[in-house]
Amino acid sequence: MTRTRHRSTAAQTERLRKYRPDIQGLRAVAIMMVVSMHCGILDIHGGVDVSFVLSGFLIGSQLLAEIDKTGKVSLSKFWARRFRRLAPGMAVVIIATAVLAWLYASPLRFRDTMEDGLASSLSVMNWRLVETGTDYFANDGTQSPYQHFWSLGIEEQFYVAAPIALFVTVWLSRAIFRNRVLVGLFLMAVVGGSLYLSVTQTKSNQPLAYFGTHTRIWELAFGLLLALGAPLLSRMNRGFAAVVSWVGLAIAIGTALLITPETPLPGYAVAGPVLGASMIIAGGCAAPRFGAEWLLHNPVFNSVANVSYGWYLWHWPILILWPDITGHELSYSDRFRVASLSLILAYVMFYVVEFRFRNNAQLVARPWKGIFAGGTAVAGTAGAAAFAMTVLPLNLSASAAAAGSGTVGYSGPESVQRSVLQKELSGVAQGALPKSPDDKTHYGCIDNTDVEEFVMRDNCVIGDTEGKKTIVVIGDSHAWQWGDAFHELGKKLDTKVVTMAKGGCSPEVYAIKNPELNREYSECDSWRESAFEEIKDLEPDVIVVTNRVRKEATEAGAEKAFQVFEDSGAKIVYMTDTPQPGRNVPDCLATHTDDISACNPTQDAAIEFPAFRAMEQKVAKRHGAKIIDTLPAFCADNVCPTVIANQIVYFDSSHITAGYAKSLVPLLQPTLKKVLAD
Repeated sequence: MTRTRHRSTAAQTERLRKYRPDIQGLRAVAIMMVVSMHCGILDIHGGVDVSFVLSGFLIGSQLLAEIDKTGKVSLSKFWARRFRRLAPGMAVVIIATAVLAWLYASPLRFRDTMEDGLASSLSVMNWRLVETGTDYFANDGTQSPYQHFWSLGIEEQFYVAAPIALFVTVWLSRAIFRNRVLVGLFLMAVVGGSLYLSVTQTKSNQPLAYFGTHTRIWELAFGLLLALGAPLLSRMNRGFAAVVSWVGLAIAIGTALLITPETPLPGYAVAGPVLGASMIIAGGCAAPRFGAEWLLHNPVFNSVANVSYGWYLWHWPILILWPDITGHELSYSDRFRVASLSLILAYVMFYVVEFRFRNNAQLVARPWKGIFAGGTAVAGTAGAAAFAMTVLPLNLSASAAAAGSGTVGYSGPESVQRSVLQKELSGVAQGALPKSPDDKTHYGCIDNTDVEEFVMRDNCVIGDTEGKKTIVVIGDSHAWQWGDAFHELGKKLDTKVVTMAKGGCSPEVYAIKNPELNREYSECDSWRESAFEEIKDLEPDVIVVTNRVRKEATEAGAEKAFQVFEDSGAKIVYMTDTPQPGRNVPDCLATHTDDISACNPTQDAAIEFPAFRAMEQKVAKRHGAKIIDTLPAFCADNVCPTVIANQIVYFDSSHITAGYAKSLVPLLQPTLKKVLAD
């Protein structure tokens, strides 16, 4: 209590304070925003952006004060403090998450998960997420329990560079200008350049913009700029400073609530929370009596702020692993349980681990010991992750670890009906399970998101490459997934097959919003036009159209596409879309070997947008297309089994395996043979 009274007294008598209760409260607000958003309790974004500004200001204030006092920066002391604060908690959470993932999560995903754990321990998780093209807001069961380490990685990269860059620019500025003008100019250049990259790259490559250090560093640098200007800001009129801080709080919360998962991030959108946090900090520099500190400075926020680092570390892996641990999907009440449990763990870790390392007398007195202790924690964690990634056996049953054989797949509607009743995963299917995520088509080509034009390549031509007749298969990844089947069909029918596929791009002419790009998919429009031109040049005998049904589909758009196909003179075949299982099937089967029915969606749930599906089929018929209804090969009795006659049907949450596709050749062959013969 004495310490609290002393700080309160200091707040009223000294404007430029070492301890800032408003910043402590803002740290609590930031972590509550993050946890609420991640757990789905409140749709509020921007918590990480507020934290970046806070980190930049606090680190900048600390470094500038040391430079003013000693004329230099002790890198050993600075990095020792960072190690003592960050490394112990990080090591505990990374290792605990690895144990929980090994015990409860899909063993098929464990190696990739531990690659994420290794990247997190080395503070480069943000760049791994860039490399894998991760969609931060994806909600399809593919999120890594280590995904949240991206922001910590950026901060730790900042901690490596900031003291060196700041000391050099301060020294140069003093030598040239005898003041800190150059420091301010340098920081403004960093802020401007990084913000520009953030805005431009959000449009072209959102994963890079979202996770990239270069597109986020402006938020930390803005905090540094505030620290540089703190002496000047402290001279503000206190009444005006109070207004600034309250307006800043309103801007931070208000703009954070306006951001949605559809908002292109980071881009301009994060400027709201950054500006709001900056105004709170700036106003607080003058220590106004009735500023936002009046609300932010309270025992609850102070307590939450103390454990904010641990809460950030714990909440995400528990959230991601909760369905695997409990055996059911997250309910709304579960989201509160996740938030509460992770907060409890944060308190335990703070007092048992973090507090002891931060305040250890020997580590504080001898910085090299702090660096050694932190470095040991990092190296040990990285070593444990590498061991788990390469040596630790997967938590698979003996039959799943053994090689499987004897898969059958589709052999008629009765095989699907029998599979609906199957409960346990057979030994044969378990043997095939570890390889099922890689059981993707080996034949045909597909263009990535950024490709704007279809270009004929050797791997686009499959089947009998010397055949006199030509089939074109056009669509998105739901057309590409049939590659192995059409390769076999082409050989059987002495026909050349040309695949034209682009991820997420319907051959029908309507605008699509790409979730990866978080904008209209203009690359699809240009690619589609070039594919249509290629079809005119090819003059194929048959065009097979199949794609994932989308909510953006329009009858006018379908008409335009099928008119192009009809005008080409080719016969048209329309294949109905395959069901959507709604979850990663191999992962689900790996954790439900005793009851695979838990992985089987109902037909009603698995058939997306049935009205649009019927519309596409109607338009196709109007243009003379023959229809191949694929549904009986996937569903029976309102259930779509994920294993049919020992064959795993899907290699992820959407696409069929190459093995199952090949088993459907007898289903497709009669229609295509007849169309080619006509």
